[in-house]
Amino acid sequence: MLNRIIDGEISLKPVEAQDSESIFALTAANRLYLRNWLPWVDSTKSVEDTRKFVEACMAQCEQRAALHLCIRYRGEVAGILGFHYFDWPNRSASIGYWLSEHLQGKGIMTRSCREAIEFAFNEMGLNRIEIRCAVQNVRSRAIPERMHFTNEGTVRDAEWLYDRFVDLIIYGMLARQWPAGR
Repeated sequence: MLNRIIDGEISLKPVEAQDSESIFALTAANRLYLRNWLPWVDSTKSVEDTRKFVEACMAQCEQRAALHLCIRYRGEVAGILGFHYFDWPNRSASIGYWLSEHLQGKGIMTRSCREAIEFAFNEMGLNRIEIRCAVQNVRSRAIPERMHFTNEGTVRDAEWLYDRFVDLIIYGMLARQWPAGR
C-alpha cells in the first residue's frame, strides 16, 4: 500500500476515518474554488458526508477496486489524489486530484502524482494511467502536461458540472513511456 513521505514536506497515505474532519474542513474552506471543477462539492454538506466518502474509499481499497490518498503538506491535509478505478484485466487506472487553492503553485500535486504513478507502474504492475481534465482547467491540465503524458483527445460534453456540460481532455501514460515523465 502506498504510504510515503515524498520529500520532507509532502506525504501520501490512504484516506482513513480520522481524516474525515480535516478533509471536510478543507473542502468547506475551498468550496467556491473546487465547485468550478468538481461535481460532488454541493453534495458534501457535512462531516458526515465526508465520513461516508472516506468509508467508501476504505472499502474500495480493501477490495483493490480503487485507492484514494490523503495528501499532507507540512503535516496538514492539503488535498486528495485518487486512483478512481482499477481495471485489473487491462492493468489500467484513472487518476483524479484536488488541492487547496492556497497551496497551488508549489509543485505539491505534481510531486504527489509522480510518486503515485511511480507506485502504480513499478509496484502495482499497471500498464496505463489516464488523467481527465476539463479543457478550461489549466492548472489541472498542467500536471499531466508537465509529466509528458500524451494528449489523447477531447471528449465533448463528458461531464455534467451543476448547470452545464464540460469537455474533458484525456491524457495517457504507458509504463514503457514513464521514465520520460520523471
